[in-house]
Parts: sequence; structure tokens; C-alpha cells
Amino acid sequence: MDTTRVKRDRAKLKNVLPVTGYLDRVSARPGQAITARISAQGQGTYEADVVRIVSGDPNPEGPGLIYEPQDFGLAGSYPARSQDIDIGSYAVVPADVCFTADQMLFAVTVQPLLIAEAACTLAGALDEQGNGWHLGVGKDGRLALSVRPAGGAPVDLQLAEPMERKGWYRVWAGYDVGGGRVVLGCQNLATGVATVEESSAELLPLPQPVPLVLAARKIGNTSSDHFNGRLEDPAILGGLPLTEDVPPHPELAPHGTVRAWWDFSIGIDTQTILDRGARGLSGRLVNIPYRGMRGSNWSGRAMKWQDAPREYAAIHFHEDDLYDCGWEADFDVAVPEGTPSGAYGLRLRKDGAQDILPFYVLPARDGARNKVCFLASTFTHQAYANHARGNCDAAMYARMEDWGATPYNPDDYPIYGRSTYNFHPDGTGFSISSRLRPTLTIRPGFLTFADPAAKSGLRHFSADTHLLYWLEQRGIAYDIVTDEDLDDEGAGLLDGYATVLTSSHPEYHTTGMLESLQHYADNGGNLVYLGGNGFYWKITRIPTLPGVIELRRAEGGIRAWSPQAGESYHQLDGGYGGLWRRNGRPPQQLVGVGFSAQGLFESSYYRRTEASFDPEVSWIFDGVSEEKLGDYGLSGGGAAGFELDRADPELGTPPGTVILAVSENHSDSFVAVPEELLSHIQTETGEDPAELIRGEIVYCPKPGGGALFSVGSITFCGSLNHDGGDNGVSRMLENVVRRFAGI
Repeated sequence: MDTTRVKRDRAKLKNVLPVTGYLDRVSARPGQAITARISAQGQGTYEADVVRIVSGDPNPEGPGLIYEPQDFGLAGSYPARSQDIDIGSYAVVPADVCFTADQMLFAVTVQPLLIAEAACTLAGALDEQGNGWHLGVGKDGRLALSVRPAGGAPVDLQLAEPMERKGWYRVWAGYDVGGGRVVLGCQNLATGVATVEESSAELLPLPQPVPLVLAARKIGNTSSDHFNGRLEDPAILGGLPLTEDVPPHPELAPHGTVRAWWDFSIGIDTQTILDRGARGLSGRLVNIPYRGMRGSNWSGRAMKWQDAPREYAAIHFHEDDLYDCGWEADFDVAVPEGTPSGAYGLRLRKDGAQDILPFYVLPARDGARNKVCFLASTFTHQAYANHARGNCDAAMYARMEDWGATPYNPDDYPIYGRSTYNFHPDGTGFSISSRLRPTLTIRPGFLTFADPAAKSGLRHFSADTHLLYWLEQRGIAYDIVTDEDLDDEGAGLLDGYATVLTSSHPEYHTTGMLESLQHYADNGGNLVYLGGNGFYWKITRIPTLPGVIELRRAEGGIRAWSPQAGESYHQLDGGYGGLWRRNGRPPQQLVGVGFSAQGLFESSYYRRTEASFDPEVSWIFDGVSEEKLGDYGLSGGGAAGFELDRADPELGTPPGTVILAVSENHSDSFVAVPEELLSHIQTETGEDPAELIRGEIVYCPKPGGGALFSVGSITFCGSLNHDGGDNGVSRMLENVVRRFAGI
């Protein structure tokens, strides 16, 4: 869990990788195919092939980067072509004559959330040459209207008084070709004061029909001048005289004068904006702006948008929202029959540059399975995708070069979108993440930290190869399935596996995933939780938006950002967001331990408890003689660090759970997590806050015949390969896995 605010660098929006791409799926079985969408700069060709990713840690103190070329029948050269990204959210309504009729009045309620950065668009109906009308906000916050007939003299109006950030305004703009009048007005809803400018000029008819675009200027296939803020109740009115009076809200407009009214309180869980007017001019949203947002008449009486939709009738647009890059397909990656389950990558190379797009191969549906299953945390990877931390400094670049790590960091490439740990330019947090874009952090060899204490400094995909490499070195055969597979297929996906191993950081989960894992653990399955800060945040996904997850960071926890009051319910399904603990499913109920403390990316060690020597559990430590268990490792220098979990019977740690080891000697950077604190000195458990700074290794036999084994630390797997795997942490885990798997 990290909290990072990185200011948008507009100049870097032009930065693109020499060659990169994305895949339409995170996994496939033998006989299935994954579609690759590639963008390569310059002339000529690029090379593509498939590799098996054995180790993704470039640290020379470890096994290094190990890629094994595979024959997937696609290796070869492909023509290079650059594919553009239309970043930023907006709404489009298909072309209609009423948008540029000879007499038109447009009205909308507006809340600007970013002013003085650049000029932006509220609405416009423009043809390919830019003729039509455009309503925008200058970088000084002043409203401006431009009416440009094809071949005629333009008319431009601007209000003298600027809008203020976070204020709510009723804005209107209109013209009358026959009467030769143009009007622009704005009413401050807090004060009731209205400002109006008008012009008398000879006007020629505007081009028609043309589309209506909200929150951006769009000419051809490219959008620009995006609005950062909220729009509510845009409407097209006709048959009304253009006066200085504030036009009526569409609900109160005279009969027959509402040409179109897009009521954003309808279809909040969709990407459609519904027109309540007689013409039915419904439109679509691009790049998933945020819905279920508080509007101008929010009263605070309803905290759930379903209970008072008209109070949540605003859509929040951002200049850096991004759903699907929409690139054309280049080729399919067909997984050959007989391909072993594992982590693979589509390797792209051009003119000395390289990018590897990871994917997982699941076991054949009707084939033999191994007894051990690794659950890849693809939803967590996606939540952190393109996390711009602002820490890619000279030391980081030097380490990338020295180690041969991937040289690309999200700090330098905002065009590919950000993570749910970043902020939009208007200061709001990202609540939507898509995998249908290049994701620089989900790459083998990606470095997250470069300070000496961090050692390898790996997170997520690359860090999890510590475990995969260890399994291969210990001769333990395994299969891989992913979060997305488990959510799609349910508990049956885990049938037949003697034991399931998690990643080092399984933080983000859907309801279906937790239910499936709980079913597995309660019905004879052996669940091994090998991380920290797991099963923490609730996410939502829906079939109509493949590749998307949503979260609302409600009610405490270590958060990158917090939602406004009344905005803690997901727009995709209306469910309450936030911590699973606040949704009645603390991690302790599933894996015996839950998030307790966090510090810098540095680690300490565990010390065995007296209970660990009991004959019922002492087999776990056969061959382990270390006094300080895990006082070494590639992740922060030890097995216990960064994010720590502990047992708590009050939160659901099952009866009979044995605490085998407890971490100690953590630095002053470590603090108890906020959800454990009632005040700066009082905690939920009654312990001193400093006493909650511990990770615990636990074991629990389950009534259904299986058992739990959890390590309570995000850096644990970084210690497995120390001294070639000849160490106490490695022996302990091997004892558990072999006992659980019966091998």
C-alpha cells in the first residue's frame, strides 16, 4: 500500500516506448489464443517471439533475469506501425440536426475542478473543419463561446467573471441565426448571481448534422482540451427567446421546448448517457469517466446513489482517464497443445529496445493437473498498473542500466494512464484501472525501489518470480491460475489441487474470489498465504467492461486517496467499496492474519515462539536451526518487512490457530495501520500501537480436513533463494508445501 501524488507533466504526454503493446487476456489454456496489439515507432520491422519467464529479478545477487525461448509458431518480423492513444474521458452523442439548428440554446450545470492549467471544453458541436459552436473555459476560469459558421464571420463571447474551482454553476449558450443574436450566461448557484454577455451579429447557418461532444474537443479521431470536473443535466432547448434570463431547467421547461436532455442520474452503472427528450438522442461515454458522483443538489441525506439518483446526477470527467487504447490487432498468440502451465511473455524487440508482455498459461482443461497451484494476483497487478511514484531518479536509472532491468518507468510515460495509487490533475484519485493498455509495471525486471535497503526493490509480478523460481529449483511441479480466472470460473477452478499458494501481495479481490477461496479452505483445501497486506481492498468488475476493475477507497485503511462523502459506492454495480474488513470480511477469517503495520521497503526477521516446538507443529521447522529466521533476502534484506500481518481472534482468526513465529526489530519507519487506531494512543485491541508492529507466521488445521499456513509479510518470498535456497525460510516453506501437497 503506497500513497503517491505525482503532478502531471504535460510535456511527457508525447513520450512513447519504442515498441510496446497489450494483450486482450491475461491467461489462456493450451489450444486457446491471445490477441496482441502492438505499437512500434519508426520505419521497418520489429521482432516478436514468446519466452517462458523463469526469473524476473535482475539483481546480480540473485538468479538474474532468466527467459527461455518457446516455439509458439509466431517468432519473426512484423511491420512496424505507430498506434495512437486517445486519452481523456468525454461523451459523444451521434450527429443530429438539432445540435446546430438555426436557433439553439444549450444549458448545463458545471463544477470545474481544475482551473488555470489550460483551456478546456464543456461542450461543442463541430464539423471536421472546426465549424459549429464551442463552449469552453479559458485557463483564467472565464467562460467562452465561439460560434463559427462555415464561410461566415465567427462570433466570440467571453464572460468577465471567472468561475471558481469547486463552485457549482448553471451555464448556458445560444444563438439565433434569423435574429442575429448570440448569448452566453453563467449563474453561480451558491449566490444566485448571474452574468450574461450577448452580441448582435449577422450569422450564417451552422454545419449540420454534426455530433455533440461533452467535456472535450473532438475533431476526427482525436480528442483534446479535456474538462476536469463535473457536468450535470446538459440539455438542448429550442423555441425559447434568447434573453438575459437564466433558462429553465429541462424538468421545468415549457412543453415542446426540450430538444434533448441527458439525465446522468439514469444508467449510472452503464457507459450510456440517456436522452429524456422526444428524439431519444442517447450517447456514449469514452474512457469511463466517474459516475455516481454528487451533483449540485446533493443534500447529504442519502449516501448511496441508488437511494437518491437525482442527487448523484453528475459525471466527473478527467483529462487522463483511459479505458481501452483501441489499437488494431497485429497477431494472435496461440498457445500450443501440451504447453506446461507457467508464466510466459510476448517479447518485442526493435532497434535495440525490448518490451515483454507477460501472460499466464493455465493447465489444459481436460488434462492432468499438478498438486500445487499458484494463484497469480493479476487484479493487484492491475490496481498498481503504471503507478507513477515520482522516485525514478538518477540512482534508479543507474541501477536499471547496471542490472539490465527494464528501462521504462511510468514517471516518464503518462500517455499510458496511471494507477489507482495516483491522482488526476484535479487532485482526485483514480478509481478505475484497465489492463487494455501498455502497463509498464507489469513487466519482468521492473524495479520499484532503488535505495540500498530495498535490495532488489521488486513488487508484484517481478517479485512473484522469486517464488516461481524457488518452486522449480526445489523440484515442485505447479500450475498457475489467475485472479481473473478464479473470478470468472468460481471455486471449481481450484478443484483437485492439494494446495493453493498465493503471491507476495494478493491485496485486491472481488466478492466472488473471496467466496471461492473460502470454499476451498473450508472444504479440505490447504491454503498457503505467502504475503502481507492481502485480501484488503474490495473491487468490482462487470462483463460489459472487460479488463476493468473499480474501487472506492472508503472508510479508513492506508489509502492513496479518500472519496468524498456519499461516493463510496461503486458505479459499476452499486456495491459498497472500501476495505474488506469494513465489508464484514476481515482477512483473518480467510487466512488467519490481516494487515497490522507498514514501513519503508526494508525488512527484519522472525523469531520462533514456544508454541512452534510443540510436536503437532514442529515438523514445519524440520531442518531449520536459525535463531533469527529470515535475517536475509532480496526484498528489503529480510523475510519480515514492508507490510506485516498478524493474527486476531476478534477479527476471525480461526480457533486452533498456532502462532509459530513473530517478527521483531523493525525500524522506526513502521507504524500501525489506521484501521487499528481509535486515537493516537488507543487501539482496537487495547494494545499499545507499537505492539501492533509485527508480522506473524501461523498454522491452523481446518475442520474440513485442510489447513492454513500464512507468513504475514510481503517480503517473505524474497528470502527463499538466499544461499541457493539452502536456508531456514526455504526449508520451512518446503516442509509445508510438500506436506500439504502429499509429495
